[in-house]
Amino acid sequence: MAIRGLLFDFDGLLVDTETPSRLAYEELYREHGHELPLDRWATLVGTIGADFSPDDHLEELVGRPLDREQLTLRRRTRELELCDLEDLRPGIEEYLVEAEQRGLATAIVSSSTREWIARHLERLDRVNHWQAIVAADGDAERAKPEPTLYLEALDLLGLEPTEAIAFEDSLNGIRAAKAAGIFVVAVPNPITETFALDEADLLLGSLEELPLDELLARVSCTA
Repeated sequence: MAIRGLLFDFDGLLVDTETPSRLAYEELYREHGHELPLDRWATLVGTIGADFSPDDHLEELVGRPLDREQLTLRRRTRELELCDLEDLRPGIEEYLVEAEQRGLATAIVSSSTREWIARHLERLDRVNHWQAIVAADGDAERAKPEPTLYLEALDLLGLEPTEAIAFEDSLNGIRAAKAAGIFVVAVPNPITETFALDEADLLLGSLEELPLDELLARVSCTA
């Protein structure tokens, strides 16, 4: 079957919100004389409801109760400040333009919330470029690595799994798309570039490395 749709993860894939998120936590940990454990942080990327809680862990390290509300407010403010400096990642704009020219459907499939996604799409003037936005909205049972979000996106767009390509930056996301039967292109960000993402069908440093027409030709050869 010919490819008819492109499904994009949001955090870390369309916009690098992953680096600001980790940096804000790293700063918080260092204020209290500790380092954020990056191996445990990695389990949080691309999903929700993971076992590791950075806030609980920091409190355990400090050995006393912390003012969670005040620290969360400060950290969140810092994270938003850093995220608002981020633009679309390299190659994304070109992919979206060509997808529109080719009549390909485009969707966002994210473990984040619709509110968070909309906030960044509005500031980047990209609100109306999507045929569907599927978000977990706090529902851990629907979040990646479960395939639910991708299956919902396929249904909304009227696509078979073989008619779509998914773009992901995390192992949780790759596993979700693969479980839904979709060809997956991994495009790591500075946070996930050290992760093992070899479960993807194709690994790229950025979408600038491979124009969309060449990707479509490559995928058609593997079908």
